[in-house]
Parts: sequence; structure tokens; C-alpha cells
Amino acid sequence: MAPLKFVIGKKDKQSKARSGTIITDHGQFHTPIFMPVGTAGSVKALSRQQLIEDVKAEIILGNTYHLYLRPGLEVLKEAGGLHKFNDWHKPVLTDSGGYQVFSLAGTRQITEEGVMFQSHIDGSKHLFTPENVVDIQRTIGADIIMAFDECPPFPSEFSYAKSSMDLTHRWLDRCFRRFNETDGAYGYTQNLFPIVQGSTFPDLRKQSCEFISSRNATGNAIGGLSVGEPEQEMYEICELCCNNLPQEKPRYLMGVGTPWNILECIGLGVDMFDCVMPTRNGRNAMLFTSKGVINIDNKKWEKDFSPIDDGIDCSMSNHYTKSYLRHLVKSKEILALTIASVHNLAFYLHLVREARKHIEEGDFEIWKKEMIDVVKTRL
Repeated sequence: MAPLKFVIGKKDKQSKARSGTIITDHGQFHTPIFMPVGTAGSVKALSRQQLIEDVKAEIILGNTYHLYLRPGLEVLKEAGGLHKFNDWHKPVLTDSGGYQVFSLAGTRQITEEGVMFQSHIDGSKHLFTPENVVDIQRTIGADIIMAFDECPPFPSEFSYAKSSMDLTHRWLDRCFRRFNETDGAYGYTQNLFPIVQGSTFPDLRKQSCEFISSRNATGNAIGGLSVGEPEQEMYEICELCCNNLPQEKPRYLMGVGTPWNILECIGLGVDMFDCVMPTRNGRNAMLFTSKGVINIDNKKWEKDFSPIDDGIDCSMSNHYTKSYLRHLVKSKEILALTIASVHNLAFYLHLVREARKHIEEGDFEIWKKEMIDVVKTRL
């Protein structure tokens, strides 16, 4: 058992992009990395085999809020944690549930102690505190667990963003106290990542980075972006955070985003990404491909018998045709959701692997500019 280790490989000379390897007790994964979101302990519509063989996922996410409510901690503990419950033996990251709780704007109350909220399942009331969120994530058993934070909405007034950031910082100290006085339930090391907040105010973000860096965590996260702010503003804040967080620690940008967002932010120095976009958009007939974006629902694909995408290494993308997938979508066949989700995730993982390859070959910035034009193209 050992704390997470981050080994930096190559650094790009024209940007802040870098390749690396993160080593956990459940194995290693390579950065830059995209992490499929498994909200309730599964990536929607995908089996474990599809994640491994088609998507080639190296780490997945679980959601603390959803797993706490269902199946609940008793089931997870008796199962031996999420790894054994869902038969995923590679690394797992859990978010703190903060974002989900704060999105329940009409049914939650924020205090110094924590957040009281109502379950979306049965309306029952629950309290999340920095302490019990650490305990819950200990029980879920993720390799990387997130500190409990408040994610302010966009736009926020400066005064609200500052008080929210200060609360997040106070909660962080409570998270670390609880983390340091407890052990994991299943005999392997867990790692606590703090989260930078501060909305779109550069001085607050810098202050938050400094506070979080002083806690000397094994990795750090950037939260509160991709919540409605303009893309350019997101990039500026992301760059500021990367410049003010420790260079030798992995940086995780939470909830971002489109393929072009990911490429831009890799260039700014981000190592880890997650987003529901590839699966959610896939379930709504939008495909991200190596040639551009496709709405597979459109009639133009009705008689297109070419593969969904032969530019990536994924058997579903290579063998099913656009015409067939459109037929499944139109017929409301469940298989359509699986094929589209597998494809989109396979493309995202392909994209970050290609980014890593070009960082190591020394031409990332040139490739990135060309690739952003391609992935933004509407086909």
C-alpha cells in the first residue's frame, strides 16, 4: 500500500501539455486521461467488458450522492466496496456528491456544518458534511476521493464567490482532519484531492490555488468550470489554476467537456478529465468522430453504409454502419444507446491517447490546432 504516485514523462515545448503515469494500488493509468462517468456504479448502457475491450478505459468514476442513496453504504460495505460490487479492478475515482447536492437548489440548505438535502428518490432528508462525505467515500472504496466543496453557480457576485470559496476551504480542512484520522475499509490506499473554487474571479482562483497547494495533497482538482461561463473565460481560469498549482502533482479538471475543450486544456497543463457528455450526447444521437460531429438522426445517414468511424480502434465503431445505427435510433432500439455510448467514449479515449503520443513526439501544439478544427466540424 502506498499513496498515489505521479510520474511525469515528456513536456511539450510549445505549451504546458505533459504526459505522465499515475500509479495507484489498483494499477496505473496514463495521462492525459479521460475518465468515463459511472454515476450509479456503471457507465450507462455499457458492460465492464465493453469498457475494457472497446473503450479501453483505464479509470472510471462513481458518484457519491447516487451511490450513497442507492444501493446504499450497507450493501457496498458487505460487497467489499465498489471495485468488487461492479467487478471493476482498475482505479476508481469518486466525486464528493457536492455538485449533485448543490444542483438540487430548491431542496437543499447550506450551513457551516454541511448541506441538508432531499433525496430525489423518495424525498427523505439527508445531511452531507465534510466528515461524513469522507466516510462515505471510504466505504465506497475509490482510489481517489474528492473533498466536499461548494460549487457556486455562474454568474456569481464576487461577494458570494468569496464566501463560497472560504466555506470550501474551511470544509477542506475538516475533510483532511477526518481523512487523516481514518483508514480505508478494504486494505488499500485512498487519496484525497482538494478542489479549487473561486468562480471566474482570477484573484479568488489564485488565492484558492495557494490555499489548496499548501495542503500538499497527492493531486489537485479544478472545480466550478463549464457551468455556463464563455469558453474563453473557462480557458483563462483553467490556465491561471494550472500555473498556480504544484507542477509535480496531477491536475484534474472536473466536468469538462467537449473534445476541443479537452485538447485546449491539455495544452494548458491539465492531466485528468471527466464529463457525462460522450454518453449523454450519444444517447441523444450525437456522435463525436475522428472526422467531426454527426447527428445520426439526420436523414443524410439513412443509406450511408460506411463504418461509424474507422479512424479509431473500436470494434463497434469499425463494424456497425451509420445507416444501421440510424435505423436503431429511429426504431428506439436499446442497442442504439450502447453503440453510440461505446463509440463516443472510445473516441474520447482515442483522442487523449493521440494527445499523449504527440506530446511525446514533440509536435502536440501543431497537431492540437489541426485536430480542434476537425473535431469541431459538423458533418
